[in-house]
Amino acid sequence: MSSNCTPAARITRSLLGYGIIAGPLYVVVALAQALTRDGFDLSRHAWSLLANGELGWIQITNFIVTGLMTVAAAIGLRRALPPGRGGTWAPLLIATYGVSLIGAGIFRADPAQGFPAGTPETTTVSWHGWLHFMAGGIGFLCLIAACFVLASRFARDGRRRLAWFSRITGVVFLAGFVGIASGSHGPTTLAFVAAVVTVWAWLATVSVRFYRTAS
Repeated sequence: MSSNCTPAARITRSLLGYGIIAGPLYVVVALAQALTRDGFDLSRHAWSLLANGELGWIQITNFIVTGLMTVAAAIGLRRALPPGRGGTWAPLLIATYGVSLIGAGIFRADPAQGFPAGTPETTTVSWHGWLHFMAGGIGFLCLIAACFVLASRFARDGRRRLAWFSRITGVVFLAGFVGIASGSHGPTTLAFVAAVVTVWAWLATVSVRFYRTAS
């Protein structure tokens, strides 16, 4: 990075920096809760359920802060992308995912599957539970689309590794989303966790790529 970069480039890099740290923050905070909160089973319970109980504010904050970081990264990506394929749609899709994370924090998922401790295995879905699912579904689909839009852009620019990483991430996240949406648990839940980690790694990689070239 040049020490004499323009003020505009510094702003762009600052915004893209949020895309680098958003994923690690989200994963570390959620995983720490998943491994320590009483009654939470990583192989059965979706991380959204962590928004319930006395410590639910931690995951709610995690959703909202990470969502804001993702929106900031999308703005930085829009500023960094040269005109051409995906220059508008990719940042817009990623920003929509960020907004969906904020929505997921505001409209928390309902207690279910015995979590928090004492919750029945089957519960009725509330209005905010439905809005949580809707926000997540829209955000996931937008993020998947962003992977393929940027894959096309990278392929056109001759960045074959990034193109393939984007395609693979899109496929992995789509498969994980379909699996978790089916309602199955066990390996499917763990596979979705792996897909979440993969897609955050992809966003960090894309942010680093444009952080280095912002001018």
